[in-house]
Amino acid sequence: MSQPAPPDHASVVVIGGGIMGCSTLYHLAKMGVGDAVLLERNRLTSGTTWHSAAQVRALRHSRNLTRMIQYSVDLYSQLERETGQSVGWIQKGSLSIATNPDRLIHIKRQEALAHAYGIDATSVTAAEAKERWPLMNANDVLGAVWSPDDGRVSPSDVCAALVKAARGLGAGIFEQIGVTGILTENGRIRGVETTQGTVMCDAIALCSGLWSRELGAMTGAEVPALACEHFYLLTKPIDGITGNMPTLSDHDSHLYIRDDSGGLLVGCFEPMGKPIAPGVLDEGFEFGLLPEDWDHFEPMMELALHRLPPLETAEVKMLLNGPESFTPDGTFMLGEVAETRGLFLGCGMNSVGMASGGGAGMNLAHCIVYGHTAYDLTEADAKRFAPVFNNIDHLMARAPEILGTHYDIAYPGKQLKTARNLRTLPLDQEYRQAGAHMGQFYGWERPLYFSKIAEPQLRFDRPDWFENVQAEVAAASRHAAVFDASSFGKIEVTGPDAEAFLLKTCASHMNRGPGSVIYSAVLNDRGTFESDLTAQRIAQDHYRLFTGTNAIKRDLAWFRSHAEEFEVALEDSTEKYAVLGLMGPDAARIASELGATELNELTYFQHRTVQLAGVQARAARMSYVGEAGWEITCKARDTKAIYAALTRAGASAAGLYAQTSMRIEKGFCAMGHELDSDISPPEAGLSFATRKSGGFIGFEALQERAASGVIRKIVSLCFDEISVTPIGHEPIYLNSRIIGQTSSCAFGYRVGRPVALGSVSEPLRDGMRVEANIAGMMHGATITNGPLYDPDGRLMRG
Repeated sequence: MSQPAPPDHASVVVIGGGIMGCSTLYHLAKMGVGDAVLLERNRLTSGTTWHSAAQVRALRHSRNLTRMIQYSVDLYSQLERETGQSVGWIQKGSLSIATNPDRLIHIKRQEALAHAYGIDATSVTAAEAKERWPLMNANDVLGAVWSPDDGRVSPSDVCAALVKAARGLGAGIFEQIGVTGILTENGRIRGVETTQGTVMCDAIALCSGLWSRELGAMTGAEVPALACEHFYLLTKPIDGITGNMPTLSDHDSHLYIRDDSGGLLVGCFEPMGKPIAPGVLDEGFEFGLLPEDWDHFEPMMELALHRLPPLETAEVKMLLNGPESFTPDGTFMLGEVAETRGLFLGCGMNSVGMASGGGAGMNLAHCIVYGHTAYDLTEADAKRFAPVFNNIDHLMARAPEILGTHYDIAYPGKQLKTARNLRTLPLDQEYRQAGAHMGQFYGWERPLYFSKIAEPQLRFDRPDWFENVQAEVAAASRHAAVFDASSFGKIEVTGPDAEAFLLKTCASHMNRGPGSVIYSAVLNDRGTFESDLTAQRIAQDHYRLFTGTNAIKRDLAWFRSHAEEFEVALEDSTEKYAVLGLMGPDAARIASELGATELNELTYFQHRTVQLAGVQARAARMSYVGEAGWEITCKARDTKAIYAALTRAGASAAGLYAQTSMRIEKGFCAMGHELDSDISPPEAGLSFATRKSGGFIGFEALQERAASGVIRKIVSLCFDEISVTPIGHEPIYLNSRIIGQTSSCAFGYRVGRPVALGSVSEPLRDGMRVEANIAGMMHGATITNGPLYDPDGRLMRG
């Protein structure tokens, strides 16, 4: 029977009929977009969704990702009442076991995190774990965490319920209709060409899973996702399984295990997966599987046999090998792309599509309808990846490693090994010769710390690099150190409307004269942080904006989206310039020795041009680490000469870990840690970065927040015990009540204690005592509303 043709026009076209497409369509219809349509090249759920193991485990590493899955759980149960369609929800809980001490710390940290997010989780002994999973060999189990509210669903039934409800709200679903092209005009979506005609539209939700990268390329958009093979073993019924059981997570063995039709389902995220090259999964891949690969699965099978002795005599039904798509960092992509207005991504689900799909679809629909997600999901922003990650060779190397990291222990300082050295700083060679240990950020290799030792052993207690970072902080606070900020994003704003444009888009006093440095909040229309930046006004018609390393693509797209009414030009100059921070008591001496005595005349938040090492540079009196000095901007080609002069004069290199420790001691907030689109400047103690006179995006919402009585949420914590090691996301307790969570943590070498910044839900006075739950142990700390080091800022102002 021939399929009906889609309409000539729809407000939104959803491409892809898996869990993300069905959920997004349903939520669009719920939000009033009654003419939205879904196009599926084959049949609904025929890509990845149909063979999903469909586990729904609520806890994720952040509050909002967890909140999103909690929404999925609520939605799936609601759908049954709404449509009468069963979704196959089986709530038997999950059991996470540990077979080594570090894994035990890891799951106890997860238990603490679960409590902070309102999720039921309890530590149990190996014997209690064995009671819940009698078929398990528990001889090597040290402990476990029991999460009774977790469960699983039937993928096809969930999608059927979503589609049924969406149809009832007027949305259209069209199967057997492929997309052959995407129409754009002036960088905006205009329509979709299909095998049955053209559908004009205002927006596209690209939820096409395994094929999203190729479809995105039709508009010039970067969608860095790649398919990998994903395996799970199915057995025929075995003795001992008489009903549904909890999901058993043996992550030390890279395994997840549950019952399936009276038998076992044993799945794995092996240490290094198998990538699938583009083109292998063609348009005819419908409800398809890949060939069994017992050689690849054999190491996992041996681990499974150890954990499940009955598996040795079980009759195998099949080794299922189905493709799943993975991104360069293991988190899905959600939201509008940078390259094409109106193209929204909901893909790259990294094997958590069924758990995330309900909440992710709601947030994607919310983004399309209202211009933003329902709550901050910056970690899943579609614009977060550097263009270099869309390279197919890099994806083929990285995606298999990402598959293998699903069950990693969350050690602080862990770095990925594949797709490295994609972008190097101008001083990369000098840093490596000095023993730099590198970390990757937005594709850049940045020095974390300097040491001649071999690769460190990752751990939860005092790290191997502790003394190295201590020496770097000592150099910066007693002598002079050089911090490299060259990877920070840089945007040139030029033109006769430069000031008016920035007064509209930035909340601070952007009308200060040339020679000024201005720190500003960048707010959305809800009065919360879109970004933060430092601006240098170079001339009446020229500003240079400095934004976060990971933020340049997102921030540049945001500024461009608001520039249409202004006569301005925006240019990404990130790679054109390098930035070196010269910080410490000896900075003034070094500047004089290098013939730049005029730098000592600069007051805080001023800049000027200067000659250093025979080349021209621009130095700004400012500090991100709380010591006096300058951030020196120069042409990238001149960096080596300036660095050589600085080090000859006695400055030494310092890495990111030293900078982070010093930042936290100073109480400086960072985007993605303390600042996001859920928090406003007053709550972060940053009201000074906004103008009382208004005139900027978000001002009215900011006034409404102030009228409602917002409280300061970001506080500093100084821990009592020198040996404790907070790493972030620890719940904060006041009188046995959870009132918040740590965000940034480090050892504060200048204050001599472990320190943290944290977000709290109620006002706290200086000196108040709180506790933090670190892997199940409570540790005392003292609260300060402001910096722990040099609270009045005398040192950094020189």
